[in-house]
Amino acid sequence: MATFLETVFSTLSRLDASSVLDILIVAAIVYGILTLIEGTTAVALVRGMITVFLLAAVLGSVFDLVVLNWLLRNSIPALLVSIPILFQPELRRAFERMGRTSHLFSRTGPNNEIVRAMEQIAVACRRLSDRKWGALMVLERETALGEYVDTGIEIDGLVSVDFLMSIFYPNSPLHDGAVVIRGDRVVAAACLLPLTENILSDQHLGTRHRAGVGITERTDSVAIIVSEETGVISLANNGRIVRNLDESKLRKVLPALFRSRAGSTWMPAWLSDRVGSTVDRRQGATKSAK
Repeated sequence: MATFLETVFSTLSRLDASSVLDILIVAAIVYGILTLIEGTTAVALVRGMITVFLLAAVLGSVFDLVVLNWLLRNSIPALLVSIPILFQPELRRAFERMGRTSHLFSRTGPNNEIVRAMEQIAVACRRLSDRKWGALMVLERETALGEYVDTGIEIDGLVSVDFLMSIFYPNSPLHDGAVVIRGDRVVAAACLLPLTENILSDQHLGTRHRAGVGITERTDSVAIIVSEETGVISLANNGRIVRNLDESKLRKVLPALFRSRAGSTWMPAWLSDRVGSTVDRRQGATKSAK
C-alpha cells in the first residue's frame, strides 16, 4: 500500500499545467463520445469490444500467450480503420452538430410566420386525431432535409389546417409517407424517412412512429406523428418520443423546441414528466407497420 501511494504522489508531483490541460482535453473528448452514443445501439457495441479486448489482454498477460499478444498489438490499426464504419451514424450526427454554428450562441425564437404555422399544425393534428387519420409531419430546423424531400413529391405550399387535412385524407395519393415543413411552407409530401434501429416499447407504435424517431436520430428536425389506429398524437425529438399530446401541448412545446438550440435534447419539464419517453433502447423484433 505504501509503495502504491508513493507511486501516486510521485506521478502527481510531475504534473504541470500542460499535463493537466492535456488530461482535461482527453477527458472532454471521451465524455463527448460517451454522451454522443448514450441511449443508442453503439453502447452495446462499445461494451462488447472493450470486454473482448480486456479479456484477451488479461489472458495473454497471465498465460504469456505469444500469438494472442501479437494479435492484440497488430489489431489496433485495423480497429482505428473500422471505427468510422461501425459508428458512422454517430459520427455523422456529431459533425452535423459541430457544423451548426449559426445558432451556437443564439437562442432567438421563431418568427411570426413560423409561430402561425405551428398553430396551424397543432389544430390540424387535433382534427387528424379526432378522425384517426394517420399523419407524419417533419419540421426542419438547422439540418437541411433536401435528401428526404427528393424522395417525395415537391409541393411548396403555405402551411394551413385545410391543406394538411387534404394531404392526409385517407384516399389522397399523398397521405402515405411524411410531409416535410420548412418554416411556414410545406415543401414536400409522401417522403420516405429512415427507420430507427431502436425498439419502441409500445406495441401500437409501428412504421410511422419508427420513421418519425429515425429522422430525428439523424437530423435535428422535430417529427409529429398521429396514429392511424388510436388517434394518439406523438412528438419525436433527438431520437426520443413522447406521446398523448393534444393541441394545447403542441402549441406550447413546438415554439419551445424551436427556441432551444438546434439539436438539443432539451424538452420542457412539464412535458417530460407528464408523458415521458416511450423509446425502448434494447434490441428486439420490429413492430408491425401501420
